[in-house]
Amino acid sequence: MMSLKNRLIGAAVLWIVVGMLSAGFALSAIFREHVTQQFYDELYVHLDELQRLVNVGKGGQAKVERQLSDPRYDVDSSGFYWEVQRNDHVLARSESLKGGILKTPVDDAADAGVHTHEIDGPTGSLIVAERSKWTAPDGPPVRYIIGTDRRHLETVLASFNNMLILALGLLGLTMALAAAVLITFAMRPFAGMREALMRVRSGQEKRLSGQFPPEVQPLADDLNTLLASSSDLIQRARTQAGNLAHGLKTPLAILTDEAHKIAEQGLEQSSKTIFEQCSRMQTQINFQITRARAVAMRAVPGTVASVAKAASEVTSALSRLYRDRMLNIDNDIADPAKVACDPQDLNEMLANLVDNACKHAKEKVRISVAPGSPSDLLQIIVEDDGPGLPPEAYDIVFDIGQRWDSQKPGGGLGLAIVRDLARLYGGDISLHPSKLGGLAAILELPRLQDAC
Repeated sequence: MMSLKNRLIGAAVLWIVVGMLSAGFALSAIFREHVTQQFYDELYVHLDELQRLVNVGKGGQAKVERQLSDPRYDVDSSGFYWEVQRNDHVLARSESLKGGILKTPVDDAADAGVHTHEIDGPTGSLIVAERSKWTAPDGPPVRYIIGTDRRHLETVLASFNNMLILALGLLGLTMALAAAVLITFAMRPFAGMREALMRVRSGQEKRLSGQFPPEVQPLADDLNTLLASSSDLIQRARTQAGNLAHGLKTPLAILTDEAHKIAEQGLEQSSKTIFEQCSRMQTQINFQITRARAVAMRAVPGTVASVAKAASEVTSALSRLYRDRMLNIDNDIADPAKVACDPQDLNEMLANLVDNACKHAKEKVRISVAPGSPSDLLQIIVEDDGPGLPPEAYDIVFDIGQRWDSQKPGGGLGLAIVRDLARLYGGDISLHPSKLGGLAAILELPRLQDAC
């Protein structure tokens, strides 16, 4: 979707283009009207001068006292012509005019007024002005005709239009650039707010900081209030979850103690049933408490964890735990990437996966980052050289309380917690055969690009 800034710039540019086009057409039309009127005014002046300089007697002889003051009427085919006619005969004409007679429409009005026409001239379309003068009441009038090629008018108009297009184009471009600069400057507070939000998201700050204009500051204040309120709600939810776990811990301990007493009385089957149910309840409590904490932390802005740091801590702890088995736990993670996940939850997921790998490994466990991880996800691989699992067991081991190998220690909760936590953060986990010969668990978590 187009950004707000681009929308505003696009609307401003569109409005400027429409305005420039409208102004261009209006100015061109006004100038055309003005210049055309000037051409006709000039023709009227020359027509008056022609009528004063050319005298026609009663016998039809024309006497030209001198040439017109405009020298263009003396240049051959210049586009400036005059002619004096009587009864369709040429009595006198300008030096510039060659060829046949100028044929103008016959006007019905029998007066001495000026009439204008546009006719075919020797060098193109000709704009003419004419006036009739009667030398005898019963004879034909003398017609004084003067004209200018339309191309002279069109040349002036074309030159003006070219300059107008260039001027309006430069003006429009300048206005568009100015609008873009102004809109970009006006949107800078929102960019600053986005940067502040990214700092909160990356864990660098807990609230929006910075100076914002009066129009934006209320939004920043409301966001800070919302962040503080969310943090308080989440903290209360985590506290209540802890209180719930603590409140159930004592009743479960009492039930377990009663199961031991029942076993001492020889009721082994009843004792075993109570032990199993207590174990299931404890498993469910642990799972739901962990899930509740993850749901709460996922909603907290700034939840960030370093993968390399978590892997180093887990490797160090489990290396000491499995020292007697002489296991080689390799931490090949050097990627500085961070993931959008609570550090405690990331440690718990990695600890479950590495611990599960150590339980089944023969000699080696390896933690690494897949080199071809997507840009938005980080793939963490935990693999071992143990016996592995058949493909049909890949889904079963993710069920709460389910274990494929009942001979190994554990409550069947680890992989279920890992998958649920990963999905809560927008990731996932899958099992595959390992290149070491055993099982490979691939944990996917959202990569925090701006925190790298």
